[in-house]
Amino acid sequence: MKLVFSALLVLTAFAAALSQTPETPPPGSPATSAADGSTSSILPDLDQLQSVASQTAQDLGKLHIEKWKANSTAKNAAQADAESVQRNLTSALPGMIAAARATPDDLNAQFKLYRNLNALYDVFGEVADATRVYGQKGQYDTLSQQLQEIGSLRRKLGESLEQSTASAQRELNQMRVQIKDQQEQLAAAQAATAEARRELLLAQTAPPPKPPPKKKPVAKKPAAAGSPNVNPSNSNSSGQTGGTTSPPKG
Repeated sequence: MKLVFSALLVLTAFAAALSQTPETPPPGSPATSAADGSTSSILPDLDQLQSVASQTAQDLGKLHIEKWKANSTAKNAAQADAESVQRNLTSALPGMIAAARATPDDLNAQFKLYRNLNALYDVFGEVADATRVYGQKGQYDTLSQQLQEIGSLRRKLGESLEQSTASAQRELNQMRVQIKDQQEQLAAAQAATAEARRELLLAQTAPPPKPPPKKKPVAKKPAAAGSPNVNPSNSNSSGQTGGTTSPPKG
């Protein structure tokens, strides 16, 4: 019974350890590291993007689109696009850059920034094209250079996201395999624990075995008392008797 009880304790502890889910994911999981340190490489790009965005917002304010030699439709469209780009550069983009910088391993923050850069790049490209047609050449050269920098940073961020997503998917697949193995081990441990408990319960409730019956000793018969047994037919064989014999008659 002691052996069964000890085995039950060991199996119960093993099952409890397997059933515990860690509160924080282990190092290297998708929640803590998206791509083996590749996400940390975007931090210098974020600083460069912030600098370009600040300078671009200032240069857009110097276009004076209202003085362009263009029809009102073209000028209104260019003005609306320039104001939209300025609002993005001064309001939306800084917050997204700050979020991505604060949590460089957060793929969600990077996706938001990347999606915003795509929209910003398209609208900013329209403004740059309008400046090439109606604005001053020096202004267009400046905006064109800034557009190229934003496009390059957008491409780097997209490549980083692709690598991070692939790495996160690999780690997620590994975690799924590990979880499946742990579940199988837990099921086996629980089954063994249940069997050990059943055996322990049977050992506790079963009546004690009856001792084997003792064999009664066989009593020896006592020997007969008196003189030794003498055969009467042999009493005269020796011719020595206590009496006399009468001679035969002649």
